[in-house]
Amino acid sequence: MKKLLVTLLKIALSLAIIAYLAWKSTRGEANANAFAVLRDQPKHWGLLAAGGACCTVAVLLTFVRWWYLVIALGVPLQLRDAFRISFWGYLLNFLPLGIVGGDVFKAWMLAHEHSQYRAKALASVLFDRVVGLYLLFVVASASMLLTGFWRIKQPTLHWICNATFLATLAGTVILAAIFGPDLSRGGVNRAIGRIPRIGPPLERVLDALRMYSAKPAVLLLSSLMSITVHSLFAGACYLIARGLPGNTLSLGMYFVVMPLSSAAGVLPLPMGPLEWTLYTLYKLVPATVTIAEGQGFVVALAYRAVTVLIVVFGIPYYFGNRREMAEVIHEVEAETPELAAAGNELPG
Repeated sequence: MKKLLVTLLKIALSLAIIAYLAWKSTRGEANANAFAVLRDQPKHWGLLAAGGACCTVAVLLTFVRWWYLVIALGVPLQLRDAFRISFWGYLLNFLPLGIVGGDVFKAWMLAHEHSQYRAKALASVLFDRVVGLYLLFVVASASMLLTGFWRIKQPTLHWICNATFLATLAGTVILAAIFGPDLSRGGVNRAIGRIPRIGPPLERVLDALRMYSAKPAVLLLSSLMSITVHSLFAGACYLIARGLPGNTLSLGMYFVVMPLSSAAGVLPLPMGPLEWTLYTLYKLVPATVTIAEGQGFVVALAYRAVTVLIVVFGIPYYFGNRREMAEVIHEVEAETPELAAAGNELPG
């Protein structure tokens, strides 16, 4: 019952956010809100298709990145099986099914099929998501500096820039401590493990992540793939925005607003945080052209629709392995193992 209530609450919050943004986006004049422009003006289907292609390549590259992280630890996972498990996880990212998010499912599924590599399954998923989130802030910070975004004299944007730089710096220090030389010989991890309640799962997370500390080439190549993925998503959103009627932000601005919007996906809701962030940033970022009220929300909805359409590519996997997928979900919900303690979904 508790899981059902949590799921219903997530859905209700998501729908409330979307409904509020839709209401706000129709408050402008009849010819100055994004939905009216979308209805009355032509679309550039070629650019929309190009944006969809970029988004698809980015998603598939995340599958390849995870597979590379898995085999780097010596787990004999075939690429086709990595795509199968990743497509299942991708589908579950859109379904608020209690604790069984896409990342938890991937880790548990890999451990289910390769039981002797349980710890490495956890390590691969944690590294993939933690470093992916960190590099979102790296891309956003670098883009803020390169585009001059940080110089914009707007109080909220100034605060966002400072928070992004601080998060990037904190992430750099934390990851350097995790992947750098272990001068304490595990003493720090053991001390963290003694913290009441949160200590044991945190110790398991740190121990899992440190499996990659002796693999600098893996750290570098997976980081480059993550930066490529984030860049592809930013470019995809820009192309989608250009394909829709109405004015939009510059390409450089998308390398700021898209990573920040994606980072908002750390909130455990099926949808809403990304749409809210993109809508808000569209209103705050100064533009040289007039942008219709709610244009950021319309772009976010179109981007979301493209990501949902990518689910179609995994249909053969879903229908071909439904029983196994159901068994694994049941196992996770019934046993709530330490893999579930890794937490909710992280973007990127």
